[in-house]
Amino acid sequence: MSSAHSPTFPRFQLGKQLRELRERARLTTEDVGLQLDCSPSTISRMEGGKVGIRRSALEKLLEIYDVQDQELIDTLVVLAKEGKTRGWFARYGDLPASYTRYIGLESSAIEMRDYEALVVPGMLQTEEYTRALLAASPGESDDAVEAHVKARRDRQLLITRAEQPLQLIAVLDESVIRRSIGGPDVMRSQLKHLADMGRVRNVTIQILPFSGGAYAGMAGSFAILKFHGAPSVVYAEAMTGDIYPAADDVQRYHDVFENLRAAALSPLESVKLIDDATD
Repeated sequence: MSSAHSPTFPRFQLGKQLRELRERARLTTEDVGLQLDCSPSTISRMEGGKVGIRRSALEKLLEIYDVQDQELIDTLVVLAKEGKTRGWFARYGDLPASYTRYIGLESSAIEMRDYEALVVPGMLQTEEYTRALLAASPGESDDAVEAHVKARRDRQLLITRAEQPLQLIAVLDESVIRRSIGGPDVMRSQLKHLADMGRVRNVTIQILPFSGGAYAGMAGSFAILKFHGAPSVVYAEAMTGDIYPAADDVQRYHDVFENLRAAALSPLESVKLIDDATD
């Protein structure tokens, strides 16, 4: 898996550039929608990287924004072409849009900082744990559960690949390792896997102990994705999840994450606590 197999990152980069060009031209999404004969929401979806952009529409946008820089034009055309490709996750059927958008960006990340308040991070889950977790969700069919399990298994290749593995820093509330999901056997296997992954060179796991009391970040789980040569983004979990690319948002979550790390046990202490929890 790589950015070449996911259209999400090129779409995201293209959308960011188009938003900046529109703002530089002092135009609203309504202004552009009228000239492009589409709704303002369509312009917003393009700028948010949620949809691909046809070359004809891109050329019209660049004309509206009076873009003359040929190198920039060529770059945006390439991004638009890459953004129209089929993502690796498409083979798993109709996964939720917010989820596929996130894992598409994740495929291009060089570092992930993940705070989890309730469950083991997807990157570190065993298949049995994932299956048990998803089976508990209302309305999930067996086929949908298996699609999620297989997609999550493929996502995990990012941290085990030989070339430029993803750097993962995970901070987990202690409740994550205390909450039994799938029964004793599934949980014991999951905790053993978690402890083993905590010893992998590109993976850092820290546990926020119950004894620490209240701390920043108790409002919900989130992940910060860092890219090579592009701004970081934040994925904040809610009922549907949302992605925040604004620099102020990213910095705010980064500060919270650093505070969480400071309040957590060290990586060595954390692995020991996980090992103890398997007994």
